[in-house]
Amino acid sequence: MKALLASGNAHKAEELAAALPGWEVELLGDDLAFPPETGETYYENARVKALHGRGLEPRAWIFGEDSGIEVAALGGRPGIESARWASNGVEALLRELAGETHRGARYVCALVAVSPEGRELHATGLLEGTIAEAPRGTEGFGYDPIFVPEGERRTVAELGNKWKRKNSHRARAAHALSRLLTAPAAVSSQQQAL
Repeated sequence: MKALLASGNAHKAEELAAALPGWEVELLGDDLAFPPETGETYYENARVKALHGRGLEPRAWIFGEDSGIEVAALGGRPGIESARWASNGVEALLRELAGETHRGARYVCALVAVSPEGRELHATGLLEGTIAEAPRGTEGFGYDPIFVPEGERRTVAELGNKWKRKNSHRARAAHALSRLLTAPAAVSSQQQAL
């Protein structure tokens, strides 16, 4: 099966393809203008992207994705603003947490899949962890150099892309979505969380 991800981020397409056995995931287009992320939730933003993509390619499965990092000491910020929060999100987050001892955080990902027939599925993935004192590691992207998953001592950037393809918030959302994609289409809209 093939799906188009309504995004310009090749890293996200690679993660989703690795986490969805039997699916080939490609970018809808890296030079397309996507609708602004004005939703109040990850799901709303992911759904807008998926529906926009379906309007461009109505004969294909379209995936929409939105994700972010939520830091407890910052009241859940940057959250859905993670990608737009600062020109260098890692540096900005470390500045905000200077001197803070409670560094709990989580990654959140919402995925929406829309079939050529208009069937809509959505899934959520979470990855709990903490924010490191300084960036470490060279793999991954975004906040990965400072995010230490629960039960680990290394950052996602140190754990590497192979680990991330199996364990990230995006991989967890994709695994949950995979269960829906293989389930009988008994209802027009379903949700799964992991």
